[in-house]
Amino acid sequence: MTSSRLLAAAVLSALPLSVVLAAEAPASSASSARPATVLTPEQAAAHVLNRLGYGPKPGDIERVAQMGVQSYIESQLHPESIPLPAALSERLRGLETVQQRTGQTLAQFLAVRAQAKNESEEAKERRREVVTHMVQQADEARLSRAIDSPRQLEEVMVDFWFNHFNVFSGKGLERALVAGYERDAIRPYAMGNFRDLLGATAKHPAMLYYLDNWLSTADGYVQRGRGEGAKGKSTGLNENYARELMELHTMGVDSGYTQKDVTELARMLTGWTYTNRELVLRNQGFAFDAQRHDHGDKVWLGHTIHDSGQGEGEYALDVLAMLPQTAHHLSFQLAQYFVQDQPPPALVERMAKSYLDSKGDIRTVLRTLFSSPEFMSPQAVGAKFKTPYQFVVSAARASNAPVTDFKPMLGALNRLGMPLYGCQTPDGYKNTQDAWLNPDALSRRIAYATRAGQELDAGVLQVTLGSAISPRTQSTVAGSPEPLRAAMLLGSPDFMQR
Repeated sequence: MTSSRLLAAAVLSALPLSVVLAAEAPASSASSARPATVLTPEQAAAHVLNRLGYGPKPGDIERVAQMGVQSYIESQLHPESIPLPAALSERLRGLETVQQRTGQTLAQFLAVRAQAKNESEEAKERRREVVTHMVQQADEARLSRAIDSPRQLEEVMVDFWFNHFNVFSGKGLERALVAGYERDAIRPYAMGNFRDLLGATAKHPAMLYYLDNWLSTADGYVQRGRGEGAKGKSTGLNENYARELMELHTMGVDSGYTQKDVTELARMLTGWTYTNRELVLRNQGFAFDAQRHDHGDKVWLGHTIHDSGQGEGEYALDVLAMLPQTAHHLSFQLAQYFVQDQPPPALVERMAKSYLDSKGDIRTVLRTLFSSPEFMSPQAVGAKFKTPYQFVVSAARASNAPVTDFKPMLGALNRLGMPLYGCQTPDGYKNTQDAWLNPDALSRRIAYATRAGQELDAGVLQVTLGSAISPRTQSTVAGSPEPLRAAMLLGSPDFMQR
């Protein structure tokens, strides 16, 4: 980065040039101050708050240190035992898009879309208002939970699995489907059994629509002409979902399957569809259409599959969920998210064994991960660079200021390249440093920190963040003008790591 661009970034953020320079360095100034072998109770508490959740709120480090890190982890593994704050529950109840059935939301979407076809400005404006309202309510529900829910691990796992089974809200009907997808297909299974999660995502209209399996038919199927969301606008085999099901959702790329396996799996999944009519009238989000199904024999992963209709797809999900390749792929991704960008192979192997032994129980795999010496190692502290989502949410938690308007946070996520529900590709957003650490992104983060820190007490904020802020950063902040100190903490390299 040139000196002129550094100066521009410093002016933009109203922070000292030294902070911008420090922020550009990928090495963790916080990590350099860590003890070599053992974490103190306060350091361990800060670590788990930053990994199992989106960072501490005021008093959290002291509370977790007092109750014990292992007790805190075990409580987080059972979110149903943790009551939600009354204010959060009330806020969520007031978001009708998030509470109502998906079919009702889709009906509203289809109605305003149909009205807008007359090209009148009034109808178009009404469509924009309704769609914007849907999107804003889904956004508010996600961010409200991430900021204020004491079930922090649950929120982290919802985000993790949504990325894993990503759908893009900007595609057609997805704006009306995404809230129900997260609520019905992701959240209930986030720490349950992976096969249940896999099946719920496979059958949800958001996934059927996003990866086009609702269109997929046996070759030679004669369409009945019922239009979008009914029998489909086209005929023929569509391999999109089958490919991502193996490459992203289960086995992982280069895990031994062939293009022929993708085609055969797509044939097995023909007839897995949904209709707008049934979703709107009966809230039925999945249907198996035997007429669309390819009833011929298939040879998939070396096994001959005879015709059993919907059972072929169910069998495929059963097999994929319990393959050793799937166990390894999921374990690597979880270890990468919670430990290091390049997780220790021995840890991944232990997690994969735990997955297979427990028949895909996510909670068991997480317990193996969190009880590992690799996870609690001082070398793991601060080793992960926050994604824009983690950065923005952790800043809101640390500041502890009531959020009445989510537009600044959503705008920041857009500017930082991570719009909520906005990843267009099925592989979801990355969570590694290489994906997010660059000079332009850092200057945008620092600019956001400047705005967010204007009304905050730097002393309270520093106590809240605890040992996550290194002595070096504390010294730099203490020697700077008081109005800038809170912003400097939120814009520091220490805070951008977790």
